[in-house]
Amino acid sequence: MIQVHQLTKRYARHEAVRGVNFSVEQGEIVGFLGPNGAGKTTTLRMLTGYLPPTSGTATIAGFDIFRQSIAARSKIGYMPENVPLYEDMRVREYLKFRGQLKGLGNNDTRRRVGEVIDICGLASVHRKMIKTLSKGYRQRVGLADALVHDPELLILDEPTNGLDPNQIRQIRELIRHLGQTHTVLISTHILSEVEMICNRVIIIDEGRIKAADTPSNLVGQMRAAGRIQVEIQAEIEVVTGALNRMANVKKITPEVIDDDWTRYTVWLDSGTDTREQIAQLCSQYGWPLRSLFRHTATLEDVFVELTRKD
Repeated sequence: MIQVHQLTKRYARHEAVRGVNFSVEQGEIVGFLGPNGAGKTTTLRMLTGYLPPTSGTATIAGFDIFRQSIAARSKIGYMPENVPLYEDMRVREYLKFRGQLKGLGNNDTRRRVGEVIDICGLASVHRKMIKTLSKGYRQRVGLADALVHDPELLILDEPTNGLDPNQIRQIRELIRHLGQTHTVLISTHILSEVEMICNRVIIIDEGRIKAADTPSNLVGQMRAAGRIQVEIQAEIEVVTGALNRMANVKKITPEVIDDDWTRYTVWLDSGTDTREQIAQLCSQYGWPLRSLFRHTATLEDVFVELTRKD
């Protein structure tokens, strides 16, 4: 559905996107992640025809986004981070207007507006002025706008921006539902949402792709997966020395948490687990042991690991 090759965007001396390569297959829901200023929005704007690239190529459903711009854009439903809406129009009126702008005939516009109102849960507000709607409903109107011409690909830039937890959950379920019939490329900072709904993740930082894989594979490959936390009541130097002598231990970080109790974070070689040996060590030396668990890595850990600057 999307093929990107050596896509680059320069602003004077600043290179916002640097030779990016990635692909999105039909039917996938792909999370496009990165810190602020990483090049996410610039890349999405190039894909949707809002910005010309400095160099490189990209195709949408086989159409070159620069040489066949109109055909490529007809396959895309784009929802920008800050959805531009005509606030003095009613919801149904606005969606009808947008459908006509996107080339739908009268009958198709009427049919599709009714469908997207149902899909996006706008039936209760379809007669209301957009300026009277809550942030959550405005996001739904923006999503309905992106869907009204029935595109094969949805590109969503921060679709849950500014929403409360209940609204985020509703939009998440809606995106999951849309993923059954559309290819979806979604940019968001809410990494837990990406883990729940995305088949694959692309991480960009400083204009370059740092990783592209399934969330589970990315989590399994990172070093944070080999991390144990243990709380022990004993002299810090003695415990640290004993833990450092264990096999597969890379680093120990002690943290005093309350009366004589210290939490030790133990970094291990990937794929190893020393909880049993630590428990035996505590029993051998008579150290009181309050908790012992292996850290379960998340996509947030992967994100920090790949994009942190220290």
